[in-house]
Amino acid sequence: MNGGSGQHDGTRGDSSSPVCYAEEADPDYMWARPATPDIRLKRIYDPAEPDDGARILVDRVWPRGISKTDARLDLWWRDAAPTPELRKWFGHDPDKFAEFAQRYRAELDAAPEALRPLLDAARAGRLTLLFAARDRTHNHAVVLREAVETAFGAD
Repeated sequence: MNGGSGQHDGTRGDSSSPVCYAEEADPDYMWARPATPDIRLKRIYDPAEPDDGARILVDRVWPRGISKTDARLDLWWRDAAPTPELRKWFGHDPDKFAEFAQRYRAELDAAPEALRPLLDAARAGRLTLLFAARDRTHNHAVVLREAVETAFGAD
C-alpha cells in the first residue's frame, strides 16, 4: 500500500516479491470452486466431528444400532446407493469388488440425477459420505466418491 492511499504498489511491502491480485482481474476469483472436491469417507458409527462438513448417509437401508439423532446427518440420500440386487450380489466380498464397482458405476451412469445433492454439497465445501459397511476399502462409498469426483470435474 502507498501511504494509506488504498492503492496497491504490486509488492508485499518489503519490495521483495510481487503480489498477485487475481481477484482484481476476476471478481469471482474468491468464490471459484476448487478444482477437486473435498470428500471424506466415514463409517456412520464413527463420531461426528466439527470439520466433517456436510454429513450425508449414502446407504439404502438405515444402519443398525444408531438413532437418527445420534447420526447427526444433513441428509440421508438413498438414491445414490446401489440397488438391492447389486448389494446382495456383492455381499461385501472383497474378491467381487472390482466387478461390483463396474456394475455400480453403470447404475450411477444410468441415473446421473442421483449425484446431484452430493455434487451440490461438494461445491459448498467439505462433504463426508457416511456408510455402515465394516470394510472401509471395499464398499460402495469408495466408488461413489470417485463418481462424484469425476462428475465434479465434468460439471
